[in-house]
Amino acid sequence: MEKQRKVGIVACSDGLKNDMGSCMENLTGYLKRSDRKVEVSRFIYASEGPFSGTGFQRASELMRMFEDPDIEEIYDVSGGDLANQVLPYLDFEKISSSRAVFWGYSDLSTVINAIYTMTGKKSVLYQVRNLVQGGFEEIQKKRFEKREGLFSPRFEFVQGKHMEGVVVGGNIRCFLKLAGTPYFPDLKEKILLLESLGGDVPQMATALEQLKQMGAFHQVRGVLLGTFTAMEAGGCSPDIITLAKDAIGKECPIARTGEIGHGKDSKGIMIGEYLKLDV
Repeated sequence: MEKQRKVGIVACSDGLKNDMGSCMENLTGYLKRSDRKVEVSRFIYASEGPFSGTGFQRASELMRMFEDPDIEEIYDVSGGDLANQVLPYLDFEKISSSRAVFWGYSDLSTVINAIYTMTGKKSVLYQVRNLVQGGFEEIQKKRFEKREGLFSPRFEFVQGKHMEGVVVGGNIRCFLKLAGTPYFPDLKEKILLLESLGGDVPQMATALEQLKQMGAFHQVRGVLLGTFTAMEAGGCSPDIITLAKDAIGKECPIARTGEIGHGKDSKGIMIGEYLKLDV
């Protein structure tokens, strides 16, 4: 008999609100019906303000998942602001030797990029809660189950015609939390993915300017823009493409996809994987 697959569920960022209980029941139920054994962190729901536990406690549960030799994938169901609190307590040597692949999005860009920086290991930028909420459940389940199309976002070039390299980045605000820390990835010859949920023109302009002042756009082989939800919903002017071109300059290729970001219909992308894009 084939051994049942095992996965883990954690929340390294802000604790979930109690009204997310039904969503989590649906998610764990779906995973179990998909022939997966599910191990759930003890620190999922907010119990003291936004905290489901201390940074050490949340990190300990994540490490418990990485150290379990049977766990294949670890899904972080959180988001918000607090994920970087777990970083000092992670054992990257053990993470490197673990078979488990970490999945998360938004604020988990901090953990995902730290894992790549410290171990060279790939992680998935994707929110598994979209499997059971948001209006695109059947599409997401089909992608997730067969992995067909999950990691193949459609894109178009807005500057240049080609880029290739290892993908790093994610949510622009959260990614920049790693600046000046040991966990910030080497950007040389990388593809830098940038997306955002909140923030209007001033916030995105200043984040792009910070990356510019760090020399990011002289190091990378290209920039891939995902969705910028608040800017797009508000019809902001100048738009994100204009802001990006102003900050990045004319020499660096820029591509755009509407399928990576915070949308409930978003696909996933592997941070740490080599990607080649052509017109």
